Amino acid sequence: MTSNATVTGNVKTYTVVIVGGGAAGISVASSIHKRDSSIDIAIIEPADTHHYQPGWTMVGGGVFRPEVTSRPMADVMPRFVSWYQQAVSSVDQDNDQVLLKDGSALEYKALVLAPGLELNWGGIEGLEEALGSNGVTSNYREGMASYTWEMVQSLKKGRALFSQPPMPIKCAGAPQKAMYLSADYWLKHGVLNNVDVQFHNAGAVLFGVADYVPALEAYIQKYGIDLNFQSTLVAVNGPTKTAVFRSADGEGNSQDREVTFDMLHAVPPQRAPKLIRESDLANEGGWLNLEDDTLRHKTYANIFGLGDVSGTGNAKTAAAVRKQAPVVAENLVATLRNQPLQAAYLGYGSCPLTVENGKIVLAEFGYGGVLQPSFPKWINDGTKATRAAWWLKAKQLPALYWHGMLKGHEWLAKPARR
Repeated sequence: MTSNATVTGNVKTYTVVIVGGGAAGISVASSIHKRDSSIDIAIIEPADTHHYQPGWTMVGGGVFRPEVTSRPMADVMPRFVSWYQQAVSSVDQDNDQVLLKDGSALEYKALVLAPGLELNWGGIEGLEEALGSNGVTSNYREGMASYTWEMVQSLKKGRALFSQPPMPIKCAGAPQKAMYLSADYWLKHGVLNNVDVQFHNAGAVLFGVADYVPALEAYIQKYGIDLNFQSTLVAVNGPTKTAVFRSADGEGNSQDREVTFDMLHAVPPQRAPKLIRESDLANEGGWLNLEDDTLRHKTYANIFGLGDVSGTGNAKTAAAVRKQAPVVAENLVATLRNQPLQAAYLGYGSCPLTVENGKIVLAEFGYGGVLQPSFPKWINDGTKATRAAWWLKAKQLPALYWHGMLKGHEWLAKPARR
């Protein structure tokens, strides 16, 4: 479907246009440049700041300082790209153009869509107004993880609620990571027996890959956490410190239950940006309609996608982007050269589950929950938490992100073959 938007400004042409300057957009630009430095690339990204979002959980647990999780966008944007610091109005895929908010347009030979996803704070009644006071917090909100850590330290007794919305969401382990780090702090400071910790998960299982569940259940028992499955947060009232959870049974019947709290770590439902979900580029679920292996659009042969916007069945994590970027880069270059697509993405995702301060269960898996370990067993033994995995997460991955992945260094990310 051709966009109804009108081009009122200039039209500039690039070989490759990338929508999004987050982890996915910058990584794939660097990987394309690595393969063919003659390709001219434009990135459209309105933000001033680039965030290392995997670090926000660690800020909420008192492990990282907030300032280490962000840098000026100008410092991480590759020098070889043309950066358009504004928002996209629409994609006119039938005419190979991206329309910008100022009325101008960028024409492309190949397009990469990496705009991330949208946190639908309005999907939970009262949540956005409640954030940042009365114990209501979320590590998913920029700048809010410091408040999480403040609440964790100040809570000596009462009830702490942790919620997880329906899938898909970015970093599906993050809602319980916040819970484990909080419970570990309360345990080590002798107050856990006075705190009623509850996990309300809209899903039916603790974690989507069964191999890692026993290790997580051991920590649920250690911390005495009350598990509530198929329990979805639908409303929050900050001043009265009450949350409403909707529970469903197997026959589709639902029931609302009001729960009081002293601390609430809430995670909003998530969706693709309007730019994608209300276009012909989306699948039935509203996510970018990509081939699972090539990451090429199922309808438009010169459009690729990666990152959180993708409609593929992988976990939405930065580790997934690390594996996706080389696949998109290789296949995009092949498309420009009229060559067959040979690089394949097997659905790799990684979720370092911070079960305590100093130990992590490092979940690595692909499509269908198939385990895809990329580290030696002394680092990644999915049957137990390890200190080595914590060392990797806390000490190595941030530097590898800033200085490796964003620069096109494809560490442990060689594409599979079709």
